[in-house]
Amino acid sequence: MGEADAAGTIRVLLADDDAPFLEALSPLIERQPELAVVGTALDGLAAIELAEELCPDAVVIDLHMPKLDGVSAVARLRRDHPSMCVIALTADEHRALHVAVTEAGADAVLMKAEFVDVLVERLAAARAGG
Repeated sequence: MGEADAAGTIRVLLADDDAPFLEALSPLIERQPELAVVGTALDGLAAIELAEELCPDAVVIDLHMPKLDGVSAVARLRRDHPSMCVIALTADEHRALHVAVTEAGADAVLMKAEFVDVLVERLAAARAGG
């Protein structure tokens, strides 16, 4: 991971061509006291440009995006920012894609369905608890 700021906050860049997904994901990440969303990108090229501009500690990036696909974007991010945490997020279950993005340098590959299910479970538990 890159250097966190003085408060220990991990600065996160989100990249996904699904704007409603980004709009739902941002506040969930922002609710974590140690995490801050510093930017969002709707395509792979914008993700790379924002990573250059904002120098986030972590990038959460979708694998299917316009202008530059996620695997290529991950490879470029890994090359240009070797210490940055890069997490691939996808709805695509194809193992070959997961292997390709891992080989490109992703620190983790998370499935959107599982990711959202876990969030829904946690939110439901929070609502039930109070």
